[in-house]
Amino acid sequence: MAISIGALRETYPGERRVALTPRACERLLKLKAEILVERSAGVAAGFPDDEYERRGVRVVSREEIHRTADVIVQVRTPGANPGPGQEDIDWLRDKQLLIGFAEPFTAHQQTRRIAASGASLMAMELIPRITRAQGMDALSSQATIAGYESVLIAAAAMRKIFPMMMTAAGTITPAKVLVLGAGVAGLQAIATARRLGAVASGYDLRPAVKEQVESLGAKFVVLEIDSRDSQDKGGYAKAMDENFYRRQRELLGDVIRQQDAVITTAAVPGKKAPTLITREMVELMAPGSVVVDMVAERGGNCELTQPGETVMHGGVTILGPVNLASMAPTDASQMYATNVTNLIQTLVKDGALALDTEDEIVRETLVTHGGLVVNTKIREAMEAAPMVRASGGSVNV
Repeated sequence: MAISIGALRETYPGERRVALTPRACERLLKLKAEILVERSAGVAAGFPDDEYERRGVRVVSREEIHRTADVIVQVRTPGANPGPGQEDIDWLRDKQLLIGFAEPFTAHQQTRRIAASGASLMAMELIPRITRAQGMDALSSQATIAGYESVLIAAAAMRKIFPMMMTAAGTITPAKVLVLGAGVAGLQAIATARRLGAVASGYDLRPAVKEQVESLGAKFVVLEIDSRDSQDKGGYAKAMDENFYRRQRELLGDVIRQQDAVITTAAVPGKKAPTLITREMVELMAPGSVVVDMVAERGGNCELTQPGETVMHGGVTILGPVNLASMAPTDASQMYATNVTNLIQTLVKDGALALDTEDEIVRETLVTHGGLVVNTKIREAMEAAPMVRASGGSVNV
């Protein structure tokens, strides 16, 4: 019997992405799999139901996907959809596989409930940063879209334009844009600001990214601060102590006061975002300046950020956009669906689902399996015993 893969319509407020696009479905059909998509799942992203049906995909109800699919794919699983997504947990069943963003470091209640259902959960944000998994790295693909959108938001909110213009009425000087954090989102923000004609600069506590920032034609800001232990083995920024962040803020103040726009991207997996811009630093900025805080949902890099809101302080606009990738749902969905499809292709062997826990990708991404919370990092985040059953009892392994 062929494996069945179903994509649900997203129910998180304002979420316009879809986990499987028609093009991705074509690739999965080559696995001899049956593909199901919930009615209207792709409409908000620009993919009507008939585009799926023309490719041999069955467009069905949400109930049928939950009842019959071996694999369910979402952009936001219940852990990343704390409102309406909770109803989906009641549908999950033993040996079903759920794939999507899951916020496993913080959504402990949802993770335990999923484990109790007997379903396996693979969290897309846990895809390891290894060469073999690059095509599955959904964090990076969605951060690319978010970095681009953050600059458009900044440009729209500013009182001046980005590029230099020489006109009969005089010369307009280019805007100065500083990006804090030179990960995927930050580098894309720098590149986009440069394309729009701004004088861009970037700062990251990881000295190793200096070459990447400069390759985009931007200046790398160097602060006299020891940041040798600021990166983990996976390439992500590590949380530092408060003394480090205090010194960092002192040195950044002089740089930030010279900017027309500051875009912040600094996040630490599983932790509250570090405060890089204080109220006092905002008050040093010129009226009309803009701060776009890309990590507003994780506590924000700016002390004044309010998630999903625009804050005015001393003439400075502080924007806390949420779900930036969903602002470009067509391309974001295409990229995400490719990530998911690449992952599924590694999990299906001879037409059957095979979760090989010896495989690094499976081992690092798998959160729940067989009634257990099995991921070491997530168990540590839960302050759990070596292996934790959904009921709270421990087992020996």
